[in-house]
Amino acid sequence: MVRSHVVTGAGRGIGRAIAGRLLAGGDAVVVLDRDAPGWVRDHPAGTRVRAVTGSADDPAVAEAAADAARQLGTFGGWVNNAAVFRDAALDTDPPGAIVDLVTANLAPVLVGSSVAVRRFRDAGTAGSIVNVSSHQAQRAVRGALPYATAKAAIEGFTRAAAVDHGPQGIRVNAVALGSVTTERYEEFLAGQDAATAERTRHEMAEIHPLGRVGLPSEVAYLLSDAAGFVTGAVLPVDGGRAARGQDPEAR
Repeated sequence: MVRSHVVTGAGRGIGRAIAGRLLAGGDAVVVLDRDAPGWVRDHPAGTRVRAVTGSADDPAVAEAAADAARQLGTFGGWVNNAAVFRDAALDTDPPGAIVDLVTANLAPVLVGSSVAVRRFRDAGTAGSIVNVSSHQAQRAVRGALPYATAKAAIEGFTRAAAVDHGPQGIRVNAVALGSVTTERYEEFLAGQDAATAERTRHEMAEIHPLGRVGLPSEVAYLLSDAAGFVTGAVLPVDGGRAARGQDPEAR
């Protein structure tokens, strides 16, 4: 029987690339997204891919996704990728609004992980949870306080969940991403004039030691049995961005 996974926020971007990598390897995937993803309907994987529409922070929706995964194969993986990109600041926004934005990014991880852990435990099988974090958990970008705060919490949660549920054979890890060329990134560039967009591309290449931003297809890690002894880890997938210190003499 094939192994099945749930990937949240997989309608496009990084989530879609993770789902595509799993499908290419012969696994089955449930795509959980707020909007019905059109790519699922015509995908060559056919019955190995299914969409569940709704919010990843809704326990009923998460349970439905787990049910679908169990129907498709041996349920073994859950990827918490869904995120909200909305800025707020301490001097312009009320504290409650900032808490709501932090929660909007943290709640889907807590809900998805809770469903996955209980399903793995009840089935008596090992499982893997992968949480998508960001370089901002360690090195924040100005203006993204709620997002950076939530990602730091997700990394702490990853370690705690790994410790709690390791005895049940459940691995919990995170990938801390650098900048990745998603639809959102390309839309950001498209909104700039040609000279500004070219300067942005140059600056983004410069802050990543590999000299470029990442590709969504480079982000699918840690779900396979080859990573069977890896848990509680936060793996930078950032082209070396987190390892680089800014050199004031570089210019």
